[in-house]
Amino acid sequence: MKKYLLILFILSGSSIFAQTPDDALRTAWFTQNGSGRNTATGGVMGSLGGDITANHVNPAGLGLFKTNEFVFSPGFNLNNNKLDYRGTNNGVQKNNFNYGATGLILSSSSNNKKKWTSSAFAISVNQVANYNNHIQFSGFNNMSSYSEKYLEELTRDKADTNAALSNYIFGSSLAFRTYLVDTFSGGPGGAIAGYQSLVPISTGVNQSYDAVTKGGYHEIAVGLAGNMDDKMYVGGSLVIPVINYTRDLVYTEKDATNNPNNNFSSFEYKETFSSRGIGVGLKLGVIYKPTDYWRIGLAFHTPQVMGYRDEISSSMTTNTESYAKTISESSSNLNSGNPGKSEYNLITPYRAIVSASYVFREVNDTRRQKAFLSADLEYVNYRGSRFSASNKSDQALVDYYTLLNNEIKDYYKGNFNFRIGGELKFNVWMVRLGGGFYGSPYADANLIANKIVASGGLGYRNHGMFIDLSYAHAFQKDVQFAYRLNDKPNTFATQTGARGTVMMTVGFKF
Repeated sequence: MKKYLLILFILSGSSIFAQTPDDALRTAWFTQNGSGRNTATGGVMGSLGGDITANHVNPAGLGLFKTNEFVFSPGFNLNNNKLDYRGTNNGVQKNNFNYGATGLILSSSSNNKKKWTSSAFAISVNQVANYNNHIQFSGFNNMSSYSEKYLEELTRDKADTNAALSNYIFGSSLAFRTYLVDTFSGGPGGAIAGYQSLVPISTGVNQSYDAVTKGGYHEIAVGLAGNMDDKMYVGGSLVIPVINYTRDLVYTEKDATNNPNNNFSSFEYKETFSSRGIGVGLKLGVIYKPTDYWRIGLAFHTPQVMGYRDEISSSMTTNTESYAKTISESSSNLNSGNPGKSEYNLITPYRAIVSASYVFREVNDTRRQKAFLSADLEYVNYRGSRFSASNKSDQALVDYYTLLNNEIKDYYKGNFNFRIGGELKFNVWMVRLGGGFYGSPYADANLIANKIVASGGLGYRNHGMFIDLSYAHAFQKDVQFAYRLNDKPNTFATQTGARGTVMMTVGFKF
């Protein structure tokens, strides 16, 4: 953990800010999302096939299509977050629209008795992860302060007053200019003899973290699959991930003693951050039927190579009472009204899926199939994320990303996700249930995190039209850090609560 904190301070300058290991997790740790049918059955799609979601999980499943389909999947999320920060319980809700696998499937059959009996082409889009959320927690802390990360930065760089005023315009310079952090002199702006925080940590402060996030991880997939004698199915899809993520953060600390003579009343830090990326990757798979009723599936998702462009703006208002009164400063004032910009690359972790399905009354005419039970085991190499500089000639950036990647290998680990689901069919109606477990990506056993999903739904198919309605309830455990320090034990909020997902898929066969 210490190495992670140290590397945050390597880069300085008016237009540079750094990525962290947390940024890598946004494109790696998420529950399965897809069509209404897929959501209801717990996200199983490694060997089942016959659903547009296969284009994003195991493209070989497209080979089971014998007809053309158009599919549309609107949805809705219900977030209910519960956080415990230093013994204080916090709760906040945020609901938002969502969507699942949506697109077009075109199939063709061979009429001249070839081994390749049919093929299918698909183009679809799916929201792999939804970033719309609200994380809010507060509590009393007499161990550390957010302001100490600025002290570490200035001290590590041996920054003089000119550097403190101008080289860290998205953080430390704001703190220095508003006298949240000052020199060891007798008053504001005195001769430098070191830096100090004016926050009275020993008597404690009331801290509050409030972040509203928006956006999503969207995936465009173009897939092709072939069917060999209704026995083996092979397929692949070219995927284009598109990321948009924004965070509006408000962090405050207030004097817990309300002492008007201790040179600190409060400070408020505001930050607007946006990140946009686009990339490319491949998903490959095979499904084999060893007997009439069994299907065995294997799929591999290559790492996706993505290019990012981030922007940040920040401001700070500090009230140091009689020391310097109330002063505000913003990065816009220090950067000619422009946000800070950063461009870099990210390689996401690979995924491997092994799956098995048992289909009761397995026949080519799907209308006569009565039920299925399916399970997926997925491995995700979370520690395999890798950042790199877009500008290879900037040695400081190259060195920074080397250290960051080494920290990612220490901070995360590979882990397994397990999904199981099934369906019972009653003529034109279907009843579905499913569930899943997503293991922790963190290597530190003290950071407890997992996601447990329970799901169910109904389906209707008749006269070339189908409607699938589902609900999935994800119980989640995670951790949220307001800040991290190098020279003190870090405190964090433990997150529980749940996310509910309602998904409806409407499809037409033609």
